[in-house]
Amino acid sequence: MEPSAVADAASVRATYDRIADHFSRTRAHPWPQIPSFLDGRSGAVGVALGCGNGRHVELLADCCDRAVGLDLSRELLGVALERATDYDADWVQGSVDRLPFAADSVDIGVYIATLHHLDSQATRRASLDEFARVLAPGGRALVSVWSTTHSTFDETEGFDTVVDWTLPGGDTVPRYYHIYDPDEFERDLAASDLAVERTFTEDGNCFAVVGCEGKRT
Repeated sequence: MEPSAVADAASVRATYDRIADHFSRTRAHPWPQIPSFLDGRSGAVGVALGCGNGRHVELLADCCDRAVGLDLSRELLGVALERATDYDADWVQGSVDRLPFAADSVDIGVYIATLHHLDSQATRRASLDEFARVLAPGGRALVSVWSTTHSTFDETEGFDTVVDWTLPGGDTVPRYYHIYDPDEFERDLAASDLAVERTFTEDGNCFAVVGCEGKRT
């Protein structure tokens, strides 16, 4: 299957609505980079973009007065709401390239394993610009994408691909990815309105700690 066949937002939403329950069962624990990033941070509003089942929103609820999870998939948001039994959070269905948040309203953000599902460089960069718009002065966020440094891949430059999700009954559901090489990730960040504090590669993913100071016009 050509990646473009399943790359549009409607296809991505349909994919994650279909696999939401099974996907969530395989995503019980937060990525270790998230508590490391959040250590010592606090704020009024913390937002997780592409929040999935809410596993990282729970961490934001511990360090922010208000925690918000945004996802394109209504089914995943339903799972997140069911899981949120011992913390308060708001759940919003929306697109990461058109964020339904006011400018300068987010103190802490996490944008994990979602940017790489957007179907073009223009859309990915627009999403990064949107993140810069909503980050408050002094706010910080962690962004991650799947990388060519992962042992799964032989390629050294970024590329589009389809990775199937296998449901318990054996059915497969295609998922679109843009796999970033580290230099490409840094170029997209540099072209955006985000200010990059640092980048690093770990566990087959590219990460960036970002703010908005000095880049917004």
